[in-house]
Amino acid sequence: MSIFELTALSPLDGRYQEKTAALRPLCSEYGLIRYRLRVELAWLRLLADTPEIGELPAFGPAALARMTAIENDFDEAGAARVKALEKATNHDVKALEYFIHEQFEGDPELTAAKGFVHFACTSEDINNLAYALMLRDTRERVLLPYLDGLIGKLTELAHDAAEAPMLARTHGQPATPTTLGKELANVVARLRRQRDGIAAVQILGKFNGAVGNYNAHLAAYPDSDWPALAQRLVAGLGLAFNAYTTQIEPHDWMAELFDALARCNTILIDLCRDVWGYVSLGYFRQQVVAGEVGSSTMPHKVNPIDFENAEGNLGLANALLEHLARKLPISRFQRDLTDSTVLRNVGVAAGYTLLAWQSLHKGLGKLVVDTAALARDLDDAHEVLAEAIQTAMRRHGVENSYEQLKTLTRGQTIDAATLAAFIDNLPLPPAEKACLAALSPATYTGLAARLARDI
Repeated sequence: MSIFELTALSPLDGRYQEKTAALRPLCSEYGLIRYRLRVELAWLRLLADTPEIGELPAFGPAALARMTAIENDFDEAGAARVKALEKATNHDVKALEYFIHEQFEGDPELTAAKGFVHFACTSEDINNLAYALMLRDTRERVLLPYLDGLIGKLTELAHDAAEAPMLARTHGQPATPTTLGKELANVVARLRRQRDGIAAVQILGKFNGAVGNYNAHLAAYPDSDWPALAQRLVAGLGLAFNAYTTQIEPHDWMAELFDALARCNTILIDLCRDVWGYVSLGYFRQQVVAGEVGSSTMPHKVNPIDFENAEGNLGLANALLEHLARKLPISRFQRDLTDSTVLRNVGVAAGYTLLAWQSLHKGLGKLVVDTAALARDLDDAHEVLAEAIQTAMRRHGVENSYEQLKTLTRGQTIDAATLAAFIDNLPLPPAEKACLAALSPATYTGLAARLARDI
């Protein structure tokens, strides 16, 4: 571990640096500057391709190749140069503009075009598109693929345990049996829906100047169709165009995305707590990893630490995601800077989300179903068959069927012999009695196995 990792203020860049490495090129300060650079150069190319901008002729192949190289070769050293320029400008986007001027030096065609870098732009024209690209790539390249893997792992576990009967617990008390696979299938169904919601959020961008009206654009070139040009730029970056904004894109789509991620994480908190409980009940055993220690004083411990770690980090992620979703759509009048400092934490929210998903995936991979423990709990809970018996009694018109079973079972420990004697004395057809007598808690699972297999 490097000194930087040891002294990092955030555990995402210290203790968990390796686990969040996939986000670093996207959501870091370097990543933000790189996305800004992409937007600035895309705008310059578009202006040069617009005939009515007569003072900026179309670029030749060499100039275009140079701009492509500036974008593709941008690295940490380039970002450091931008930050050095920012010390003088005290403005991050203006510093990038000056960096681009430096990169154009030595190329007469590009040098002549310097005046059109950041032409008619407000910083938010650049920033909103940079963050949109950042969040799009974070969603598509990192979060969705990892979520798909997590859903795939849960689906595999649901199928493997589809027919493993398990005592359900409603209000923490013994209840109608299910199967372990069906309970996991429930989570898969919930996650798939939220996954689709995350993927469906439309990522918007604006490019309309200081207060959203193309004022400076029109002053310089009154005959140009600036909204059409802005839409071409935004669409060319793979984003959806927002035509109606103040100085800032209002970030409503960001709130939608962050809320969708938070809903997904809430489902996973629910899963972590249930799996933790099933480990405590003995339904799951955890594979022992050589060299690992569960307790500094109790050698026997194999703790469900992956699920605890996941739950804690999901909570941190959601605290940030919920603040981002509530704060970002609010801006005083045409613009204030409260969103600027908050937006710099989108990578932190993504980092805690990714870290939690990794811990959860790791924990799921260590689980082993203990069928003997499942069977013991079922064998000790014959009272759960009261539901089946009183339902059959209702079918055949036996009066007070629910009340009879309530008297027999509520708050009581019931064994198979007690139920068999009760069934034998019921005024039911022999075939019905035989079916009820053949029931056991382990076989009274309804369609659970089929539902789990079908997920």
